[in-house]
Amino acid sequence: MYLTIYLLTTFIIVKDNVDTYALTELLDTIYIGGSLMAKQDIALMAHLMRRAGFGATREDLETLVEKGYEETVEELLNTEAQPALDRYELVRYHPWTWKPGTLPGMGSVEWLWFMVNTRRPLEEKMTLFWHHLFATGVSKVDHYDEITTMVAEFREKGMGSYKDLLLSMAKNPAMIYWLDNCENHAQAVNENFGRELLELFSMGVGNYTEVDVREVSRAFTGWTIEPKLPRGPIGRHDWHFTYQEDDHDHGEKTFLGETGDFDGDDVIDIICAHPATASFIARHLYNFFVADEAQVPAWAVTPPQDQDAIDTLADSLVDSNYDMRSTLRVLFNSEFFKNARFARLKSPAEVVVGTLKLVGGFEFPAPGIGEMSRQPNYMGQDLLNPPSVEGWHTGTEWINSGSLMRRINFTADMFGDTGRPGVKTMIDQLKADNSIIPENFVDSCLELMGPLEVDGETRQELVDHAKVNGDLNWANDSETSSERVSEMLQLIVSLRDYQYA
Repeated sequence: MYLTIYLLTTFIIVKDNVDTYALTELLDTIYIGGSLMAKQDIALMAHLMRRAGFGATREDLETLVEKGYEETVEELLNTEAQPALDRYELVRYHPWTWKPGTLPGMGSVEWLWFMVNTRRPLEEKMTLFWHHLFATGVSKVDHYDEITTMVAEFREKGMGSYKDLLLSMAKNPAMIYWLDNCENHAQAVNENFGRELLELFSMGVGNYTEVDVREVSRAFTGWTIEPKLPRGPIGRHDWHFTYQEDDHDHGEKTFLGETGDFDGDDVIDIICAHPATASFIARHLYNFFVADEAQVPAWAVTPPQDQDAIDTLADSLVDSNYDMRSTLRVLFNSEFFKNARFARLKSPAEVVVGTLKLVGGFEFPAPGIGEMSRQPNYMGQDLLNPPSVEGWHTGTEWINSGSLMRRINFTADMFGDTGRPGVKTMIDQLKADNSIIPENFVDSCLELMGPLEVDGETRQELVDHAKVNGDLNWANDSETSSERVSEMLQLIVSLRDYQYA
C-alpha cells in the first residue's frame, strides 16, 4: 500500500476543533486505553528515557511516572542495583560472537544485544557516549575482539571517573595500536597519540601548543603492547598492555607550564587540572545528551549555544573530581535538559535500538541478530568502526538522502508487522475504545509513539489520511482496524519528527 511520507520541519503541536477530541493540548491529562496520567509528566519522562537510554514503551513510562522524575534519575544512575546482562547467554546461541575476528560488519552484534536488552540503560548510553569520544576502529585495528574489549571497559568504568577512564584508555591495546603509541620510542617519538589525547580526548584545539604535544608524547614513550602470538585455532590471541622501562624517555619535560620527569600518569593529572578539560568534556556531554552542537573541529571558533549550561556541567566535573554520575545527576535534573526536547537528531544506533525496543521481540538472541546489527551501518554509523579518530559527525550530518531512506524503510518495516509484541500492545491499547474517530485515532498513535510532537499541518495530513476509511471500529472489522493502526504507525515513523530525540 502506498504510504505518503511527509517530512516536515517544526515540532509545535497545533490542533483544530479541540473541543471534539478526547486528546487535546488544552487538557492537563491524557486518556489512552483506560490509562489516565498527567500528560506533561509522561512527556518529560519520555524525554528522559530517550536521552538517558534508548526510549521506553508506554507501559514503562507510566510506571516510571508513578515513581517520579527525580527517583527515576537516581535509579538510572544507580546502575549496580539492576542485574547485568550475561554475555554468555548470547554466546550460547551464537558462539561466533565470542571471537568475531574480522567478519565484515558483524562485530557489533554483542553490543546491539546489550543495548536492546539491558536493564541498565544509562550505563549502555554512556558506553555509546565514550565510543563517540574515544573513537577507535576495526578498520585499522583489524581485530573486533580488541574493540569489543574496549566497549566492555566503557561499560565497566564509564559511569565513574573520567580521569580514571582517560588513564585506562592510554593503556588500552586497541587505542595504543590505533594511534601508534606502540611506535612511540624514547629515541624516536611518535606524536599521534599525544596529539589526539589533547585535541580530541581532553582539552580541545587552542588550549595547548605544539611543544606541549611533543612533551606529552615523550611522557608516553614505553607505553606499548606485548607482541601478539600467532593466530590460534579459535582466532587471534589478545593484546596486552606493557610498560617498557628502557624505552621510556626519562628526560625533563615542560608541559602546560609545569616541568619535571613526567610519565603518562603525570600528564593526565596536569590535563585534568586544566579548566579547558572540564569545559571540553562538558560540551561533549551537552552535545550527546542535551542538544546538537557544532562539530568538534569547529569548537575552537564556535561558541556553545548555551554557555551557562556548559559552565554548570564543567563546574560539576571539577567539584566532583570528574565523577560522571555526579555530573549526569546535575545534567538530567537541570532545566536546560528538561526544556531541550526533540533538540537532537537521533544517531543511527539510537534509531535502531529505540525502534527495536518499541516493537519488541528481540529479547531472545534469535536468528537474524547479525543482520540487525548491520542496520546502523546502513544509516551511516558503523559501530566499532568510526570513520576516523574524530568519530562521527552528529546532528544534521547524520542525514543525507540515502541514510534518511534507510531510516524510514527500517522503521516502517518494523512497525508494519502487527505480530510484533510491541505493535500488538499498541493495537490492544486502542481497542479499549470500541470506536475511535480519525482525530482521536491519530492523537492516540502519536501519544503511544512518544508522546511524539508534530506540527498542526502534519497532524492534519495524518487525520486526512485516517478519514479516508472512517472511524476505527473494532467490533465490525478487528483485522482491518489492526492493519490501519500499523499503517498509521508506519506513517508516523516516516515523519521527520521521529528522527529527533
